[in-house]
Amino acid sequence: MLTTVAAKIPYYLALIRFDRPIGTYLLLWPTLWALWIAAEGTPDFKLLVIFSLGTFLMRSAGCAINDYADRHIDGQVKRTSNRPIVTGKISPRSALLFAAVLCILAFLLVLSTNQKTVLLSFAAAALAACYPFMKRYTHLPQIVLGAAFAWSIPMAFAAQQNAMPALLWLIYLAVLLWTTAYDTFYAMVDRDDDIIIGVKSTAILFGKQDRLITALLQLVMIVVMIMVGFQFNLGNWYFAGLAGAAVLFAYQQYLIRYRDRDDCLKAFLNNQWVGAIIFAGIFLHYS
Repeated sequence: MLTTVAAKIPYYLALIRFDRPIGTYLLLWPTLWALWIAAEGTPDFKLLVIFSLGTFLMRSAGCAINDYADRHIDGQVKRTSNRPIVTGKISPRSALLFAAVLCILAFLLVLSTNQKTVLLSFAAAALAACYPFMKRYTHLPQIVLGAAFAWSIPMAFAAQQNAMPALLWLIYLAVLLWTTAYDTFYAMVDRDDDIIIGVKSTAILFGKQDRLITALLQLVMIVVMIMVGFQFNLGNWYFAGLAGAAVLFAYQQYLIRYRDRDDCLKAFLNNQWVGAIIFAGIFLHYS
C-alpha cells in the first residue's frame, strides 16, 4: 500500500505543477502587496505564514480542478497532452478528492484568522472552482481568473485590519487588469489549438488586436497603481517599483511582437518579476 502511494507522489506533484511555481508567485506577490500596505509595513507574522501557505494550497487545488475540467481537452493540445489525468496516471475522481483535501487544508488555515476573512474565503473557493469551466461558456475566462487571483486583496485587508476600506478595491482592480493581460499571453500560446477544439479565451476574442489590448490593460494597471500610491501615501521607492514594472511590460510587448508561442510563454513568465519589483518598492517604502 505504502509503495503504491509513494509511486503516485510524482504524478500528484505534476498535477499541482510543483515544478512550475509561477502560478503561486503570481498569486503570492499581490497578496504581499496588500498585507504590507494594510499593515503599513509590519504585517502580522502569523498572517504572512497563513497567506503564503494558503496561496500555495489554493493554486495547487486550482491546478487539480483545472485538469479535471480539461480532461477531455488536454489530450488535444500539445502543451498539455502529458498531464497526469490525460495519461491515466491519476484518475479524475482522485484529482477531485486531492483538490478537496487541499481546499480543506487552506480553509483550516483561514479559520485561525477572523470572521470577515473566513466569510471571504467562501467566495475565493467559489471563484477558484468555477474558473476552469469558464472557457466553455465565455471568451473572458481570463477576467474570471483575475477576479479569483485578486480576491486575496480584500482577504489580506480583512485579516490584517479586520476591516475592508474602500481603497483596497483600487488594488483589486489593478490585479484584475494585470492578470487579464498576462493570462492572455498564456492563452496566446494555445490559441491555434483552442480555436480547433472550440475553447474560448481573450486571446481568441482580441484576435489581431491582442497586442494593443494587452498593452492598454497594462497601461491602465500602471495608472491605477499610481492612484494606489497617492491614496496610500506611498513614496519614491514605490513609484520606482512601478517604473520598473512599466519597463517589464514594454519588454513583454516586445516579446509577443511576432506572437511566437515560446515568446508568448516567456512574456507570461516574466510577470513574476513584475509582482516582485512592485513588492520591492512597497517593502523599501516602509523600511
